[in-house]
Amino acid sequence: MSTLAVATPTEAVMNINVLYFASLADEANCQQETVSVPQSTSLTELYEQLSQKHRFSRPQAELRVAVNDYFANWTDQIHDGDSVVFITPVAGG
Repeated sequence: MSTLAVATPTEAVMNINVLYFASLADEANCQQETVSVPQSTSLTELYEQLSQKHRFSRPQAELRVAVNDYFANWTDQIHDGDSVVFITPVAGG
């Protein structure tokens, strides 16, 4: 488990399970990890922190996000114990 942002002493921390696929899994060098973040962390902030940690090459604008197996909006809240997946574009043909 890794801690990304530092919570203030009065702010609760939540554990988020993050799943990676495709190029993000390659860049993170793992398929999943559990991260501890302050309870106020948004999906956008979570991706920014993970992007800095793993040096992701894709900007958030190119990705979709899912929370607990359902597509979500980047503005949706996340909660302790949630599973988050950042989804890269899929080429078809």
